[in-house]
Amino acid sequence: MSARPDEALTRWLLRPTARAAELAAAHETIVDVAVALLIAVASVAGLAIQARLGHADTIVFCVLLCAPLPFRGRSRSLCFTLVAGVALAQWLTSTPQIADVSVLVALYWLALDGPPAAIIAAGIVAEAGAVMAAARWSPTDVIKYWIGLSALGVASAVLGVSIRERRALLATMRERAARLEFERDQEGRLGAAAERARIAREMHDIVSHNLTVMIGLADGASYALQSSPETAGSAMQRVSATGRQALSEMRRLLGVLREDPTAEPFEPQPGLDRLDELLARVEAAGVPVSIEIEGDPHELSGGVQLAVFRVAQEALTNTLKHAGRPATARLALRITGGRVDLVVIDVAPVAPGAPGAPGAPGAPVAPGAPGPGGRGLHGMRERATAYGGTLEAGPLPDGGWRVHLSVAADVDAAVR
Repeated sequence: MSARPDEALTRWLLRPTARAAELAAAHETIVDVAVALLIAVASVAGLAIQARLGHADTIVFCVLLCAPLPFRGRSRSLCFTLVAGVALAQWLTSTPQIADVSVLVALYWLALDGPPAAIIAAGIVAEAGAVMAAARWSPTDVIKYWIGLSALGVASAVLGVSIRERRALLATMRERAARLEFERDQEGRLGAAAERARIAREMHDIVSHNLTVMIGLADGASYALQSSPETAGSAMQRVSATGRQALSEMRRLLGVLREDPTAEPFEPQPGLDRLDELLARVEAAGVPVSIEIEGDPHELSGGVQLAVFRVAQEALTNTLKHAGRPATARLALRITGGRVDLVVIDVAPVAPGAPGAPGAPGAPVAPGAPGPGGRGLHGMRERATAYGGTLEAGPLPDGGWRVHLSVAADVDAAVR
């Protein structure tokens, strides 16, 4: 599954910045020492150009101004306080030099990661230092000198705050990218689980029904083989036809698991127009079925038709499996008032393995427990729930089994 465009853009933006931030964080002390040495070297070079290296105070203040910078990792507030204190001493006793940039660097670091109150206090100190430096070291052009120093201080603080906000934004984007990836994977897992459940239901319906019909036909053929060879031959032909149909449906269902663009189009899912075919197979297996339809089944959506068809198929399959002989079944389908009601009733004598016996259609079933056919009852209930309906299944007082499905005729209404 490919990543979403916004997720890919987020990752592309984060990649170089994240690497630089990780590198700086992993070697913070080395970076601080390198910055301090760079400022010291630049200051010494400036003093050499100005022929001031002979003054001991300038060398001392160059070292003292740069020395607190490597302590940034312990406390940014402490680092700025030490540098500001040295700068105050320099203002009282010495002259300016390039090492005074340490004040701006310490202010930037504090604005980058320090608490808001400390940033405000440091800004006030830096502004006061700019006024004091302009008054003492440039008495003839105080305003111009003060504006230049103030601009540098404001730029340092604003740069630190801006990068701080950008880091927070990047952290949010990183969290969002991780959340999008998790949601994408979760959607994939949920979709795969739903598809597995759907395929399992369809496989159960196809295999259980068709095999049950084939077994019934084969048993009937074996009984009629001696007395009525023609009837036995007809039954075996039906066995062959039912087996081919089951194989075709299984191939169609398993075809969704293959990503073959050259494959032939799949057949549509069965609808209520195949009810007559279903009843004919059940009757051929030895259980007469009567049907009563009220309303127009063709007005229902394909999904609702599939759910009703599969429930009817499962109910009649359980009749073939568990009902005693002779058995009859009655199917009633009513489509009225925005609801679809399907009732399937089988009537058979009470016998071992028949209604009323443990595990048979007449046996009591605990709510939510798998009923006759293993996954059958559970699958029927899942289909009913998917379309905002209910399913009731249980024994009849006089023997037999009753299945009642009620779902919404309008799929959108069921979802609401």
